[in-house]
Parts: sequence; structure tokens; C-alpha cells
Amino acid sequence: MKNYRFHILWVLLLSFWACSTVKVLDTEAITGFDLSDYATYQFYDIDTQADTVSPAFLEQVQYLQAEIAEKLEAFGLKPGNSQSDLLVNLGIVVEEKVQTRETNFREAPRYIGQYRYSWRSEEIAVGRYKVGTVSVHLVDRKNNELVWQGVAEGVIPEDTQKLQETIDEGVEELFSRIPSDSLSQEFN
Repeated sequence: MKNYRFHILWVLLLSFWACSTVKVLDTEAITGFDLSDYATYQFYDIDTQADTVSPAFLEQVQYLQAEIAEKLEAFGLKPGNSQSDLLVNLGIVVEEKVQTRETNFREAPRYIGQYRYSWRSEEIAVGRYKVGTVSVHLVDRKNNELVWQGVAEGVIPEDTQKLQETIDEGVEELFSRIPSDSLSQEFN
């Protein structure tokens, strides 16, 4: 009976993990990186390279920064100034994607008549959505060296509340991958 319950719990955990809307693509730290070696952090200024950036986008970037700041402070870091030990650089890319489906010959209409009629298999657009990719770079200010980086990707919900939940989930997932020496510091 215990074995049966264990398997059910395992299946539930896997299905919960599989339903995640955010996927961490990559994390990497330099050898010997330990977040507890840093006392203060500061974000680089956001430099946009788009023609127009909406106030709603900037609001979500600020929300993302606040979530990252919360995680860094949970590790014991304090907000600082331009002389902070650790600098945080964010890279944000938003792409519009088109969801398609392919027509095939099974869907071809039955047609009798003109000889010039033809049927081709083709991709038909059925929806549009946005995918966001966020890269977080932690830079040692003193050495001007990248010490940790993480990249996450997810579908951007149109609802602001759901978007912020997705940001929370992505930041949580990224920062859970910081090397274990730093993680043990978080719980002390």
C-alpha cells in the first residue's frame, strides 16, 4: 500500500512539474561561485532597443526586478548603489509566434467538376501568442566578471495577474538553480 501511495505522489509531482509554464533553458556559474561572498547588489539600467516600449512593459520589467531583488535579499544581499559588489543585468526578448496547423489530403473536400481544381497541403494560422525569454546575469563588479547566468523562457499570458504569476514562477525556478553553497546560506 505504501508503495502504491508513493507512486501516486510521484506521478502527481511529475504532472505538476510538467505543467509549468516556464522552462529554464540554461544556468551556469563560474567555479567557486558563492552568492554569500557578496553583500550588496545593484541592477544595471535598462537600455531598450525597440522603437516604442509601452508603460505596461516597463511596469512588468520593474515587477521582474522586484522579484529578483526579493530572491537576492533572501540570500542575504542588500540593495546598494553603483559601487555594489554584485551587478544584475537583465536581457529580455519578446517574440510573437504564430500557432499553425497543417491541412492534409484527408481534409480535402470531395469535388467533382472542373479539371483545373487542385488541393495543396498548407500551414494555416490558428492563433498568435508571445514568448518571452529572460536572461539574468550576475556580474562581480570588482573583477567585471560574469559569475552566474540563467535563462528562462515562457509563454506570456495576456492577463497581468497571470503574467506576474509566471514571472514569480520563472524567478523561483532560476534562483533555485544557484549552486548549493549559496543555497545552504539562504537557510542559515
